[in-house]
Amino acid sequence: MTPPAQAASDSAEHAPGIPEAATVLVLNSGSSSLKFQLLDPVAGEVFASGIVERIGLDHGVARLETGTVTQPYKGEVPDHTVAMRVVMQLFEDAALSLEEANVVAVGHRVVQGGARFSEPTLIDSWVRDQIAALGALAPLHNPAAVDGIDAARKLFPAIPHVAVFDTAFFTALPEAARTYALNKEIADEYRIRRYGAHGTSHQYVSEQAAELAAAHGRDASTLRQIVLHLGNGASASAVQGGRPVETSMGLTPLEGLVMGTRTGDIDPSVYAHLSRSAGKGIDEIDTVLNKRSGMQGLCGMSDFRDITAAIAAGDRQAELAMQIYVHRLRKYVGSYAFVLGGLDVITFTAGIGENVPEVRERLLTGLEGFGIRLDREKNAERSKQARVISTEDSDVLVLVLPTDEELSIARQALAFARG
Repeated sequence: MTPPAQAASDSAEHAPGIPEAATVLVLNSGSSSLKFQLLDPVAGEVFASGIVERIGLDHGVARLETGTVTQPYKGEVPDHTVAMRVVMQLFEDAALSLEEANVVAVGHRVVQGGARFSEPTLIDSWVRDQIAALGALAPLHNPAAVDGIDAARKLFPAIPHVAVFDTAFFTALPEAARTYALNKEIADEYRIRRYGAHGTSHQYVSEQAAELAAAHGRDASTLRQIVLHLGNGASASAVQGGRPVETSMGLTPLEGLVMGTRTGDIDPSVYAHLSRSAGKGIDEIDTVLNKRSGMQGLCGMSDFRDITAAIAAGDRQAELAMQIYVHRLRKYVGSYAFVLGGLDVITFTAGIGENVPEVRERLLTGLEGFGIRLDREKNAERSKQARVISTEDSDVLVLVLPTDEELSIARQALAFARG
C-alpha cells in the first residue's frame, strides 16, 4: 500500500471531496471502539469523522460521516487492525480515499502519560512500550490506545504517529497540588500522584477562553480561570496565566465531580467497608464506583436530557440527584477561586456544560456577592458558538465554549510533525 502522504503528492488530480490541504488523521481508540476524524488542523475544517464499534464482539458496526454522506458498515471486526482497514474502506466508499488525502501525521489520543510525557511525542517502539506499561495506571484506556497505535502504524508506516496525552497539561501542576498525603515511599514506588484527565480539553478551552477574555479587556498573562468540562465524565481545572494550578481528577478519572456513572470524591474507606460488610471484592467495588454510581446510581439516569425532563415531571429522586451534582460543582468552584486568589473567568464546556442551561443557572444563581452575575436570557439561548452568558456588569466573565479535543490533537500532531 502506498503511504497516504506520498500518494497525495503522486496524484495529479484530487478526486471529488479529497482535501488538498495537509490533513491529520486523529484516532481515539477504546477497548471495543475506534473513533476517527480527518481534518485540516490549520483551518479547523473537518472532512470526515466516524466510529467503529463492537470491536472483538459479534456483529461489528461502523459509520463515516461527511457533510453530505453517512457511510455505514456492518460485519466482523475481530481486532483493531481490522478496524483500521474498515476505516480505510469507509473512506474509499465515501470517495474520500485516505491514500489521496495528504495525511501528514496521525494523532493518537492517549489517556495516561504518567509523569514522563508532558508534551506530544513521536511514537516509536520505546514510546509504544512505555504507553503500554502505563496501562497499570489506566487499565481501561492505555491498552486500547496501544492496540490502535499498533494497527495504525502497520497501515501507515511512513507517516509520523504522534501521541497526545490527556494528562500532559497537568504535569505542570504545582507539587503541592499533585501530591497525595500518602506514605512517600509507597507513593514513589507505585507512582501514585494526581495526574488529572481531560487535559487536552482543558488546555484547548482555557486558551480559547483567554483569547475571548482578552477581547473583553482582561489580561491573559494573569488571567484566573476555572474550566468546567462537564460531560458523562466531568472534571474541573483552575488555570492561572495559562498554567494549571489545580484539577479535580486524580490518580484515575474517578476522583472529583459527580459524573454520569462515577461517584467522584468519596471516602476511600468505602472500599474497606464494602469489602468487610458486604463481602464484595475489589473489582466488584471498583465497578460499582465507576460504572453504577454517579447520576445513574442516584436516579437511574445519566443523560441530562432525561434527568431534566424527569425533574420537570416532578421526579423527586432526579431533583435530588441534580442538587447533589450542583452542590459538588459549587464546592469545587469555591475552593478553586480561593486557590487562584480571585476569579476572572468561568468557562463551561463539553456535552452538559455546553447544552444544559439548567446546570449553569443552578450553579451560578445567588453568587452575585462574589461578582458572578448570570444573564438568564443569554444562558437559555441554544447555540454551538462560543459565547458570553454573564451580564455586562459581572466582575467574572462567564463563557460557554465548545471543546474540540480532536482539533487540539491534530494541531499538536501537525506542529510536532513539522518540527
